[in-house]
This record gives sequence, C-alpha cells and structure tokens, in this order.
Amino acid sequence: MKTEDKWISDLVGTFIDPIIVSPGGWGADLPEQIKKQITIDRMLENMKALHENREPTGTDAEATAYLFTRSLEAPLDSQWVRIYMYVFTRTMENQKVKVPDDLRVDKLDNYDMGQLLHFKHWLYNKRAKAREDRERVARREEKQARKEEKQPGLFEPATYVPQQSLF
Repeated sequence: MKTEDKWISDLVGTFIDPIIVSPGGWGADLPEQIKKQITIDRMLENMKALHENREPTGTDAEATAYLFTRSLEAPLDSQWVRIYMYVFTRTMENQKVKVPDDLRVDKLDNYDMGQLLHFKHWLYNKRAKAREDRERVARREEKQARKEEKQPGLFEPATYVPQQSLF
C-alpha cells in the first residue's frame, strides 16, 4: 500500500477500527471514558508516527482496555500488573484523573517497557488486520453487486405462473 494510502487508512481507522479486547467476553464492560480516550490517543499516535516517519503502534488507552478485560478473566502475573498499572496511570492522567499513590506506576524497567512496546505493536497489528479484512469483504461485496448489476435480463430467473387448463 502506498504511504499516503496507508496514512489515510490509519486515519480512518482511528475512528472505525475495533477496540481489541481479551476474548473472554468482558468487552461490553469497558468504561465509556476509556473508549473515548482510545479515539483521542489513536489520533495523537497517528500524528506522532507521521511526524517521526515510523509505523504507528497501539496506545496506552488501548493497552489499558485489553488488560482491563484480560484481568477480569484471570489474575495477571506481577509483570503484567506493573505494565497494566503503568498504562492505566498514563491513561487516567490524560483524562485529568488523579491515580492514588498506592496504584500509581510512573516508570517501568527496560524489560517491562520492551514487553509493553511489543504488546502495543501486537494491538496495532490486530486492529489493522481487522480493518483490512473489513475492507476486503466490502470490496468483494461491491464487486459482486456490480457483477449482478451488469448481468443481462436474459439470465434472470423466470417466474413460473401456472395457467388454468382450458379443458
């Protein structure tokens, strides 16, 4: 895909891409304020990526959403709790919400930060793939509709209407 087309696709994806959540069925419980923050953060991430000439990644709010739903399925290990609280702290601060000191994580070590960056790339790739799949289906349906539209009337199925017998 051309760079301009990809950037436009990412920009549109800011608003229409699905929010990737853990598949345990807790996605409906995602708070509205997180959903709104995801859109804002996606827009900022796209602008940063364009300015820095790099691929966009998932955002802190998207990571918060996924880890929130994942934590409702089963307990997270200590590493993912640290990562979750880090992205949660950053997401809440973006919303001007003070995170209590006992929950707040302001810094991750290099290993945890690497895991978080890998996770954000995974989130972005999942939502980009969902967008590409949706676009592929739409193109296929459009192509099928055009094909049916062009098909001559001669090939339309006839409707049989039985006639009354004259005898």
